Amino acid sequence: MSSPAEIITPASLRQWPLPAPGSSKYDRGDVLVLGGARKTPGAALLAGTAALRVGAGRLTIAVAESVAPALAVAMPEAGVVGLAESSAGSVLGSSVEALADQLDPDVLLVGAGLDDPDEAEDLLRRLIPLIGADTSVHLDALALGVLPRLGDQRDAFAGRLVLTPNENEAGRLLERDVDDLDRDVSEIAEKFGAVVTCMNSIAHPDGRVWQSSSGFGGLATSGSGDVLAGAIAGVRARGASLEQAACWGTYLHAAAGDRLAARVGPLGFLARELATELPALLVELST
Repeated sequence: MSSPAEIITPASLRQWPLPAPGSSKYDRGDVLVLGGARKTPGAALLAGTAALRVGAGRLTIAVAESVAPALAVAMPEAGVVGLAESSAGSVLGSSVEALADQLDPDVLLVGAGLDDPDEAEDLLRRLIPLIGADTSVHLDALALGVLPRLGDQRDAFAGRLVLTPNENEAGRLLERDVDDLDRDVSEIAEKFGAVVTCMNSIAHPDGRVWQSSSGFGGLATSGSGDVLAGAIAGVRARGASLEQAACWGTYLHAAAGDRLAARVGPLGFLARELATELPALLVELST
């Protein structure tokens, strides 16, 4: 049974400080973002940018091979790996074999920019035996929709899984319509043994729940969810617990939206602009 929701505020986050950033990039953890079909490499780029903006030390992005060179130029801060793709430009599940020696980062974020459900399912099944034992697994976008298909194989993610569904993806995870978000997010957390954040609700499988006190409707824009997933992954890479990373990342993402809504307007700001707000918010919340 879920406990009453704890409201996330700047004051509560200051009482739950993030691990110190350390003196080098190696102290701040590494993130691998796996996604980016030919049509949607920007999703992986947004997630990776957010991870670095919240302080992750190192970043690798694995995307369809046809767009890997352009992405490497667009983001020189990241290592970029090209993955085999279909004739339509979808990342092939079999392509993860090329990453076999790189699948032990602190955080593996899968899903941003994937566009073929069957290949995404194959990719996840092939990943499971290859992922490092200490790697946190964060699933977003299309990778969420295929999670119910994995059956007992998903037990391999127990204790290290974060899910970042939107409302539609939450319905796919529950295989029914979502009608009470707070209750449903807790149900997803319990069902998959995962920390889950959806909209402003965060749930832990042990029944703990949180709600962000910030958040604006302007977040309903293309790429916003990729920024959220990347921010959570970056905070986790720094050494935060799964639930701390989800709460901090969710609040930072929502507060960035609030600031842009006030400065730019409630409609029309871009997801890439959310990431630029994150460093200053971190400083304020750490003061």
